[in-house]
Amino acid sequence: MVETTLTINLDALAANYADLNAVSSPTTETAAVVKANAYGTGIERAGPKLKSAGAKTFFTATTQEAASLAKVIGPDPRIFVFGGLLYQDFDLFKAQNFIPLLNSVDHVKAYLAHPNQTGFGLQIDTGMNRLGLEAPDLREALNLIGDAKPELVISHLACADTPEHDMNAAQLHEFKRLTDGMNWRRSLAATGGTLLGASYHFDLTRPGIGLYGGAPFTNAQPVVHLDIPVIQTRQISAGENVGYGAAWTAQRDSRIATISAGYADGLVRAMGQGKVNLYAGSTPCPLIGRVSMDLLTVDVTDIENIPDTLSLLNLVQGVDDLAAAAGTIGYEFLTSLGGRYSRRYVGKE
Repeated sequence: MVETTLTINLDALAANYADLNAVSSPTTETAAVVKANAYGTGIERAGPKLKSAGAKTFFTATTQEAASLAKVIGPDPRIFVFGGLLYQDFDLFKAQNFIPLLNSVDHVKAYLAHPNQTGFGLQIDTGMNRLGLEAPDLREALNLIGDAKPELVISHLACADTPEHDMNAAQLHEFKRLTDGMNWRRSLAATGGTLLGASYHFDLTRPGIGLYGGAPFTNAQPVVHLDIPVIQTRQISAGENVGYGAAWTAQRDSRIATISAGYADGLVRAMGQGKVNLYAGSTPCPLIGRVSMDLLTVDVTDIENIPDTLSLLNLVQGVDDLAAAAGTIGYEFLTSLGGRYSRRYVGKE
């Protein structure tokens, strides 16, 4: 039986890391962000591949992600945890040598009060107002830590995917104002910030989405491909409807393929109604009707021989194309790709 297959190209992942590393300043280290199960590609394969490509520092969102990563990349690379220090995770941080990015005065106090301290970093807020120490909190935190030396001080750009946005320069100025003279390693740039230029690079860049083929890294190689099996075809007459709500009406006698994936597999409902194509080889076939939980319907009238599978993600149509059709971002598509897919990895392990 043909299965819905998500193919992850590990060589493309490594090539994207190499290209983003080349964009970074020569004295800047390029780390790798592998949160959300390596953006949906599978941390158990993506982590070792990025390590072999040269990454020595990794970032996860949670301690649990860090533990999963450590199992497959070993003890040598450094693993920072964006979410900071959750109190129940003290022993795990110590045992695994994970590095929390402390983002509040309470986190700093808890860290200092615990007997099993490990290395730590600081996350500061420069205008995004999401996580991080604001200027008064940073002063208090620095007084508390005294002579202790953070392994890294980071902040996060809110508008790096829009290079001309005034927030980028404003946050760069604030980051420098708060950290110049500290003589600690600093990091401001994720993928978008890396592409903004050397003034944003500091000591370490930490690309995420660009590694996996997403915007704003327009030179990225596609990492994920999705092929969906055809489970039924039918002829319909002009004037007949297809799918929930009778949302699509045939304007001619048509042949319709029903294929085995839907919004339960991360293919969001808003991308339907002719906004994207499925591909039979190089031939585009419009996605029609509404995306349902387990099924999609495709107009295959103009192809002579119906293949066993139709391709949704490929070299022609990537995650950002699907995202644009659905009014969202490529991050959402990548991190939502479903657990029901059969996963196939290609490229050198």
